[in-house]
Amino acid sequence: MKKCMAILMAALMTVLALSGCTATQVDENALVIGGIGPVTGVAAAYGQGVKNGATLAVEEINAAGGVNGLQLAFHFEDDEHDAEKAVNAYNTLKDKGIQLLMGTVTSVPCVAVAAKTAEDNMFQLTPSGSSVECIKNDNAFRICFSDPNQGAASAEYIAEHQLASKVAVIYNSSDVYSQGIYETFAAEAAARNLTITTAEAFTDDSATDFTVQLQKVKESGAELLFLPIYYEAAALILTQADNMDLDVKFFGCDGLDGIIGQLGDNAALADGVMLLTPFAADATDEKSVAFVTAYKEKYNNEIPNQFAADAYDAIYTIKAALEDAQVTDATISMSELCEKLKVSMQNITVAGVTGTMQWDASGEPTKDPKAMYIENGAYKAM
Repeated sequence: MKKCMAILMAALMTVLALSGCTATQVDENALVIGGIGPVTGVAAAYGQGVKNGATLAVEEINAAGGVNGLQLAFHFEDDEHDAEKAVNAYNTLKDKGIQLLMGTVTSVPCVAVAAKTAEDNMFQLTPSGSSVECIKNDNAFRICFSDPNQGAASAEYIAEHQLASKVAVIYNSSDVYSQGIYETFAAEAAARNLTITTAEAFTDDSATDFTVQLQKVKESGAELLFLPIYYEAAALILTQADNMDLDVKFFGCDGLDGIIGQLGDNAALADGVMLLTPFAADATDEKSVAFVTAYKEKYNNEIPNQFAADAYDAIYTIKAALEDAQVTDATISMSELCEKLKVSMQNITVAGVTGTMQWDASGEPTKDPKAMYIENGAYKAM
């Protein structure tokens, strides 16, 4: 009998491993949190970081006694950075009994899922969905900076630190994240007397060859190239710019996180690249050091990226909101829980690894961005 049970448990673990989902289930009396993000396909570095960071936080909280006497369970589903698959993942999580959602990771899937959580009146906290539409409904909040905030802050930083006066831009016009950042960057650049020498667009269907855009950047006389895009396209741009001997500075936003790994053996091409991000793994404050140490111990010495830090803070934000709402019943309905958390999110202050945050009814966090640059395969504070 014992042998049969052992075989059954081994088979169950194999099924979970092959299913592409993660379940941190404690017991029937646990409050159940769902997570959605890309752990395969494009943007996988973001989703894997979020899954890892959230899982670490849930395990820490449970080991410390849980929240208001309740343990937390965490289920995560892969959406492959696809809106339709993200909605399917959300429906799967609902079937598993989730009561609130930590996700999704990227903006387009997040917008699609946010429409569903609004219909269901389920509380949603996205760690990194940055488009305005991600939190347009009153049940949704976020940890990261919004696209408009990133665009304006980038132009402000470039101007105030006199990094350049002539700036070129390459952006993805088919992506709400990239388009949103570019638009507010352009407006703030004009207000800061920065000259945009050329703004070159591409789409998801043409994100392989950037030689035409880079040639126009080169001919424009730009001193700095602003890249409000994801790391896969950015890695190609850096490689192709190097082949063209393009001599400019490079500056981006949180979407560039992951570019070092994407470049692989050519990681030295990222040296000197600057970006605005709320987290640096080499930070020396006590909270960041503790997080990085725990993360590396759990994940085979892997260094956490900003998305892992966002998710880690998201779970601790949920903990703070649950404590403020005095939630002690694991059977609470998702709608009742949502109503409580919408209020409590506006009461709490969270000192996280990505900054000290507060929220209002808009769902936007208030915290300061940090400027980083890449050197020898690591992020350094500017």
